[in-house]
Amino acid sequence: MVIKISEKFPCILAKNVEYTYSSGSLALKDINLSIFKGELVAIMGKNGAGKTTLIRTFNGLIQPSKGNVLINGIKTDSKTIAELSKNVGIIFQNPMHQLFSNTIEEEIKFSLKNLDLSDEEIQTRTNDILKNFNLEKYRKRSPLNLSGGETKKLAIASIFCRNPDILVFDEPTLGQDAREIVFFTNLIKRELDKGKTIVIVTHNIEFAMQHVPRIILMADGRIIADGPTRSVLNKEFLAEKTSLILPQITLFKRAMQESGIQSQDVIHSKTEMITFLKNFIKNNETKIKEEN
Repeated sequence: MVIKISEKFPCILAKNVEYTYSSGSLALKDINLSIFKGELVAIMGKNGAGKTTLIRTFNGLIQPSKGNVLINGIKTDSKTIAELSKNVGIIFQNPMHQLFSNTIEEEIKFSLKNLDLSDEEIQTRTNDILKNFNLEKYRKRSPLNLSGGETKKLAIASIFCRNPDILVFDEPTLGQDAREIVFFTNLIKRELDKGKTIVIVTHNIEFAMQHVPRIILMADGRIIADGPTRSVLNKEFLAEKTSLILPQITLFKRAMQESGIQSQDVIHSKTEMITFLKNFIKNNETKIKEEN
């Protein structure tokens, strides 16, 4: 996946952010975070870590109790949610939480109404987005009559039609089959190639290891780690603290070491593991032949 070179100025900046629920529970604690234009970043951690609360501050759905969130250098509390949504599009974990209209076509048109477009422009953009997401044949169907994967696709389409610079996904691969995950992966590749900034909240550690270059780990409302994915997710103490299961490759390497097979630290993918095992078997076959 090609990642654009980030600009020096962050498009998302959180400075000493805290958020307290009406119950008095502190959900975000001293969050300091910079995400730059063109980056692909995943936010990970167990349920209740503050991940969803944090991303809701990006488009003003939640305003910090303390500190500031800035989008493209502008404080979120100086803009309305409608204004912020032109730059920051959030796709929620449950797509039904953001779908309101009677038909799929009306859903896309509703999402476009805040963009000051003419009726003709709205119709043209609606037709294009339905075609690009392979939803054209369902345009008069109710969102309630779609499959789970199609509903998720419609929720994404309803945000993409506005063409925001920053895309935020909350658990996009949850409940999706292999074909739908491939569709999503290709989708974010295309958006990254356009220079978009993408933030993904996910528990899918295998997806993160394979596709996401930077991980932000959260626990108890705090950021406890922020860095290159392979470095962060292979640290056992961090995985334990965030209740994440270590990547399968890491667990397999550990099992091999316990059996006396020393693998290389550079092995992080299935392809690298297959290459290592082929070479290991070949070298051992050669060694056995020489000994005999």
